[in-house]
Amino acid sequence: METKRSEQNRALPREAAVVVVGAGYAGLAAALELDDAGIDVVVLEASGRVGGRTLSERDSGGVVIDHGGQWVGPTQREFLGLAERFGIETFPTYLEGVNIERWVDGSQRHFKIAGPEGGPGMGEYLTAMAEVDRLAQTIDLERPWASPAAVELDGETVQSYLERTVAHPGARLRMALAVQSVWTVEPRDISMLHFLFYIGSAGNLDQLMEAEGCAQETRFVAGAQEAAQRVAERLGNRVVLHAAVRSVEESGGGVTVVTDRGQVRAERVIVAVPPSAGRRIAYEPQLPLSRRRWLAQSPMGDVVKIHVSYGRPFWRERGLSGEATLYGDSSLGFVFDNSPHDLSAGVLVCFVYAERLRVWRGRGKDGRRQEVIDTLVELFGSEAAEPLRYAEKDWAEEPFIEGAYAANPTPGTWVEHGPAGWREPVGRLHWAGTETASVWNGYIDGAIASGRRAAREVRGAVGEQ
Repeated sequence: METKRSEQNRALPREAAVVVVGAGYAGLAAALELDDAGIDVVVLEASGRVGGRTLSERDSGGVVIDHGGQWVGPTQREFLGLAERFGIETFPTYLEGVNIERWVDGSQRHFKIAGPEGGPGMGEYLTAMAEVDRLAQTIDLERPWASPAAVELDGETVQSYLERTVAHPGARLRMALAVQSVWTVEPRDISMLHFLFYIGSAGNLDQLMEAEGCAQETRFVAGAQEAAQRVAERLGNRVVLHAAVRSVEESGGGVTVVTDRGQVRAERVIVAVPPSAGRRIAYEPQLPLSRRRWLAQSPMGDVVKIHVSYGRPFWRERGLSGEATLYGDSSLGFVFDNSPHDLSAGVLVCFVYAERLRVWRGRGKDGRRQEVIDTLVELFGSEAAEPLRYAEKDWAEEPFIEGAYAANPTPGTWVEHGPAGWREPVGRLHWAGTETASVWNGYIDGAIASGRRAAREVRGAVGEQ
């Protein structure tokens, strides 16, 4: 890739058939599809890198660390297909050994899948999961607002549903952590309709939560950002970084995209950024009300991803997988073994979500680090007390993204604004981004699928002109 200086000096083209706003996986997938079809396309990215909510870096020890999205599962065919096209090397997630559950009273139990047999509320939790999976199969993934009982489902939060239907407090705690870990919000923040749609878009709740045969089965040797970087290399000068889009103005049979570095005239525009970034752009004429409401009422989740590195994955020697689930007053929700494929280091990745994160943020840098290390010592023993490296990534502080993993429409938004506001084209403007995907919504796979869908819309529209 070019140096930062040469990238900043690159001239912005005056015109293109299509402008794509955003060089995350959605925008890059759209641009690649259009380029494959011989359509002149330019990608404008506000930041100095491609990849969006993926960010793969080598730490001071030379170990690849994925600060953002990192896994892929066997049913995520869009992402796997893109990786195969560019020869991206993968390796399996480490699944040997037993997992640890730390319950609210501080007690620890070992388990393999879902949770420890006989753990508080486990039976009721599994029953609740089965019922949720059943309900998720009733959701129309192309038109969630048209699903049976959509109005009632979108008017009830996941929290009120759990309080109404799950009697055991332990089972409710387990379901709440599932919500925090997958949606990075509290159960009170999302509607049952969005909850069920998201589950249905993945297949079932296990697909979202488990590893073997599920979304966390496989990792990338050089990190999950590599495929995005390879697509950008393929597109070459048509990807322009440091080009924040400030306005999109449709007039005179075309669209003018105004950036900090000049403007580009196009026939069509694909906006492929998170709702938080989409709201920053000024649109002329103004977007329809439903689209404006959809963007305004789709806040990003809150998550910090923490990597703690050691000389070797010592927990494996004790028969532990490195995976832990934590309930109670711990700031951490989940811990996973994130060691590199060559075992040049032992790496644990820790997640802090939602309300836990709002408390944890206030503890200061040293206090946050100490709590993480103390928790890892409780789980994995004294060897965890002296890590070689420690790194935090707070996605709420990432400019133009402002959170992760995805945006979650607030209760009522699907029914009130989904039909016209979710992804319906507006004039010459088309919408992409993982939040607009019907399958694997919220995931890299969904982002890629959304970009290809938007590209097909544009190809159809350009062909009609």
